[in-house]
Amino acid sequence: MSFEEKFITPDLHASFLLNNKRYTNSSLEAYAHHLVRTGEEFEVEIGDFLLDWLDDSDIIEVKTSGSTGPPKTIEVYKTQMINSAKATGTFFKIPEESNALLCLSAKYIAGKMMLVRAMILGWKLDVLAPKSNPLDNLYKQYDFCAMVPLQLDNSINRLHLLKKLIVGGGAIPEHLIALVQGLNTKIYETYGMTETVTHVAARRVNSKKKEIKDCCFKALPQVAFSTDERNCLVIKAPMLSKEAIVTNDIVDLITFKKFFWKGRFDNVINSGGIKLHPEEIEKKLQLVIRERFFVTSRDDKKLGQRLILIIENVNDAYTIDTYFFKINNLDTLDKYEVPKEIYFLENFIETNTGKIHRSNNVAQLFAPLRKA
Repeated sequence: MSFEEKFITPDLHASFLLNNKRYTNSSLEAYAHHLVRTGEEFEVEIGDFLLDWLDDSDIIEVKTSGSTGPPKTIEVYKTQMINSAKATGTFFKIPEESNALLCLSAKYIAGKMMLVRAMILGWKLDVLAPKSNPLDNLYKQYDFCAMVPLQLDNSINRLHLLKKLIVGGGAIPEHLIALVQGLNTKIYETYGMTETVTHVAARRVNSKKKEIKDCCFKALPQVAFSTDERNCLVIKAPMLSKEAIVTNDIVDLITFKKFFWKGRFDNVINSGGIKLHPEEIEKKLQLVIRERFFVTSRDDKKLGQRLILIIENVNDAYTIDTYFFKINNLDTLDKYEVPKEIYFLENFIETNTGKIHRSNNVAQLFAPLRKA
């Protein structure tokens, strides 16, 4: 479906159910108005989106998360959203009449797309308030669900309720990947962004056939990849974008359909001529640090940039010396990947979608030093 054509709101799929109720376009519009007038905050967000979806406009305005720059509002064609929904259904093999669970905010693209998938593909969608432990007090089984890593972390003991789970909004921490090995639930880490109308690739993180280190991201239907001179991923998805989408994500490209993700070009640290990828170092440090943290750099006269580690140390669990001891005994770290300094922050600044805001946290940490 071309997104250049005039959009006509399609009729709801005959199998579509929302909270176990069947709707026509007109009755769904009436229900959306009801949600906006009387619903809780998350229901108002759903109502607002449904009204936008059912109107005569070709586009939907979507807010970005702000994790790689200032939050902004972009316009997404509704036909792009339909094409993305169909690609998801095909890739993950989720047919009509599947039971699906929405536990994400409809304020952002991931939540909006769960609604679109259900309406277009004919899913039976149940909606819960977007909270950190969505499966608590839930006993129904679902074929498909989408979560962020924090929700996965709080749902490990109840994942038997889900047949397939996609996790986006950030990389899945290594300790969580270790915890989900051997589970029957098929769990996928997704790759995408608001500009690509959620995911364009995914990788299974608990496959029984391969070790996780061998599991690369695989393209959704009608998506192809290449790289630019920086080794950053270039996405070609005609059903989602007229132009190729150039990202700032450094990858190892395996084929035009597969890649390994290494980290953000924006975050690369050049320390004494050695290029360090914070995200790769963080994966290794996750083996010995359970608190939230990230690595970044400070200016250094000799090295240009020196690697530092910033830890959210809310409860003062360990001293800096303790962390250095743990890190120095981690044999997977290259000598250049050992942080030169460790800093504590009591509470990390987050983006609107709960991700660690690296630049704002660095500014918060060192602002008092600059003033002094």
